[in-house]
Amino acid sequence: MKKGIVYLVGAGPGDIGLITVKGLECVKQADVILYDRLVDKRLLNHAHPKAELIYVGKSTDNHSLSQPEINKLIVKKALKHGKVVRLKGGDPYLFGRGGEEVETLIAHGIKFEIVPGVSALTAVPAYAGIPITHRDYASSLSVITGHGKEGKLSSRIKWDKIATGADTLVIFMGLENLGDITKKLIRYGRSKNTPIALIRRGTTSYQKTIVGTLETIVALAKENALTPPVIAIIGDVVKLREKLRWFDNKPLFGKRILVTRARAQAGSLSGLLEAKGAEVVEVPFIKIEPLANYKELDAHIKNIRQYDWLIFTSVNGVQAFFNRLTELDKEPRIVKRIKIAAIGPNTAEEVRKNGLKVNYVPKRFVAEAVVEGFPDKKLKGKRILLPRAQGAREILPKELEKLGAKVDEVVAYKTIQPKSSGLMLKGIIKNKEIDIITFCSSSAVKNFCKIAEKNGLSAKKVLNEFIVACIGPITAESVRKLGKEPEIIAEEYTINGLVDSILKAILFKRDSN
Repeated sequence: MKKGIVYLVGAGPGDIGLITVKGLECVKQADVILYDRLVDKRLLNHAHPKAELIYVGKSTDNHSLSQPEINKLIVKKALKHGKVVRLKGGDPYLFGRGGEEVETLIAHGIKFEIVPGVSALTAVPAYAGIPITHRDYASSLSVITGHGKEGKLSSRIKWDKIATGADTLVIFMGLENLGDITKKLIRYGRSKNTPIALIRRGTTSYQKTIVGTLETIVALAKENALTPPVIAIIGDVVKLREKLRWFDNKPLFGKRILVTRARAQAGSLSGLLEAKGAEVVEVPFIKIEPLANYKELDAHIKNIRQYDWLIFTSVNGVQAFFNRLTELDKEPRIVKRIKIAAIGPNTAEEVRKNGLKVNYVPKRFVAEAVVEGFPDKKLKGKRILLPRAQGAREILPKELEKLGAKVDEVVAYKTIQPKSSGLMLKGIIKNKEIDIITFCSSSAVKNFCKIAEKNGLSAKKVLNEFIVACIGPITAESVRKLGKEPEIIAEEYTINGLVDSILKAILFKRDSN
């Protein structure tokens, strides 16, 4: 029997951006991925569509599988598949039981590789504004598990040595035994006034940091109803937090925002929101699909020189058009003599990426504005090619024809509802996992409505439970038709404009309070 190879991959402590390049490459190439509870599920979006995804997460009181069962499952999958990824939070070898899994692989003669991850040891304190070493405060460090077998403190820990043997102590999984830990440290010589920080869900928008002393921290943890996962940092370095904190000072920190763009396009919006501190949940309500055949579009491209204007209404339209040029072995320069109009700076930039000049971008980034400010008012007899989505709004070609133009509207791509979106949406709504829903098109709103209804949800009721942010007035009007007045409408109808408007609204609300 041919055996595969198992990659033990550290996914990082929570922030999706903290996985290594090699780790992400393993995820992309895997046939099977067995993933833990604290792994950011968006990493799974990078998996091959045919990859088998298996949840094997464990929490204090809920194990989907025991560790021996996980070990057996890894072996079973490795005996059937070429590449198996065991995706673990943080680093596989730092309190991640990676060593036990590797011992099992060796016993069965299965090849393996370790892909270290960014550990919570350094990342979580850093995101809380605490350097675990500092020339003025700490020159030594001890790392301790606060959760041994059966949930008890490990008998191997020499508290009499550790209490005063290192400047900084970092304790993993110690919340349940926090009272015993603080008592032992004080008993063996650590001052009861030693600063301690408890950091929950570090590097994510759920991050919460509580600071106290060894004497007061147990009461503070109860008062704040703190729950695992928590890392404790003990020592004078904790004093630096107020000066060095940065992550939880970001303007959108703590806000969870639903991005409903097509997955291939979600990255730009997600990235901008995450840079401002938001936690992004991606559930695409639109999936861009190629056409069954391109006969009509190809015919127009072959006769492209007969047109005076080429108008693009979206980035998708630009990409679909130039992809067909490539398939037909035609160079972008064949449209150089034709004037090009693009709705919005992002669409214009996509055109420029193909080495072409954009002659006209309307001041407002909606179809109506193209006609209102069109530079060539004498359109009588002019031929215009309009490649865009199947089922797009009819207003633009009709208004251009009123000006005397001859418009050839051609379908360049289609949008569909992703099959997985319904279950994802239902879970997010049920668990109240978001604060803001974003919509970047009317199509996304329509598909949201259909997906909600298919899964037994009232679109109107769902929208009224959250803040809704729309990229522009056309999208906002689609939301209004569902009985919801959007709280946020972008002033500039672009992704950057949407993010700016969300920021203004959140900061205004914060200042008002």
